[in-house]
Amino acid sequence: MAGPRVSPLLLGAFLLIVMLLHTVLARPSEDKGGKGSHGQAFEFIQHLKGCHKGQNVQGLHELKLYLEKFGYLNYGATNNHSFAHAHANDDEFDDLLESAIKTYQLNYHLKVTGSLDSQTVKEMMMPRCGVPDITNGTTSMRSGKKKHHHGPNSLHTVSHYSFFQGRPRWPASKTTLTYRFHSSVQVTSIDNLRSVCSRAFTRWAQVTRFTFQEVQSGSAADMVIGFHSRNHGDNAPFDGPGGTLAHAYAPTDGRFHYDADESWSTNPSQGVMDLESVAVHEIGHLLGLGHSSVQGAIMFPSISPGVTKRQLHGDDIQGIRTLYGISN
Repeated sequence: MAGPRVSPLLLGAFLLIVMLLHTVLARPSEDKGGKGSHGQAFEFIQHLKGCHKGQNVQGLHELKLYLEKFGYLNYGATNNHSFAHAHANDDEFDDLLESAIKTYQLNYHLKVTGSLDSQTVKEMMMPRCGVPDITNGTTSMRSGKKKHHHGPNSLHTVSHYSFFQGRPRWPASKTTLTYRFHSSVQVTSIDNLRSVCSRAFTRWAQVTRFTFQEVQSGSAADMVIGFHSRNHGDNAPFDGPGGTLAHAYAPTDGRFHYDADESWSTNPSQGVMDLESVAVHEIGHLLGLGHSSVQGAIMFPSISPGVTKRQLHGDDIQGIRTLYGISN
């Protein structure tokens, strides 16, 4: 006996409901950027743990590129051109690589071993800002190191803020800085991004002479903020999830780019980055601060997923006030 006939109209409605459910369930969260955490950009470093000078290990070439990107390694700067040509693209753990790792360990207050010990590997794998720690071999996270005395009977503090090479800053006549939003990839709503950046700018306004004003999209602005993916036209391509989170340029360039391939939120959980924490950091670059070696500072280069870090540290405040000659 034949089964009951299903109305084509009913069948079509059923299939439509199934398709809609699939679309809704598969749709990524807008607030998280719609990207998974698989294929982490710095994951290769994990496999290099324990490496030291004299070894030849597959993957060390990638580490050389990593250290070159963040300013620690430059084979082109050595006078021994034959050495540079031979080792810049190989997997040998040579003298220059050891020296670069030692400098990295100094900047991050790690034990200076020159080898890829577990703590060094852990720090190198952390998601971080794409702005180099060292520029042209002269500016490092420790360049602003200075003792500050707070009275004849008090202990001194030591600052570890830094500036970009040449100490670029906004001109003294310009106390109101304008900003607008422009993204090539849609990650979160403009209202969400507007609220995040407004709060981040307020933190810097409280410790400087600057006021910050949003202007309409398409208008001329001192700063432009937005989400972009991979190669986005500034010769500083992003690397996908789990690598560089964002980058910003020194005064008076004004560009601040988030990596659209990260998982973003205003309320981060495991594996998700905090939009506001990164905004406060990158605005520090827009104003002229480099990276700090103080782990609690906003201008420390790396931040763990799921962590919120939105309050300025004393090192950040001292750095920005020193740059602009603001007395405490």
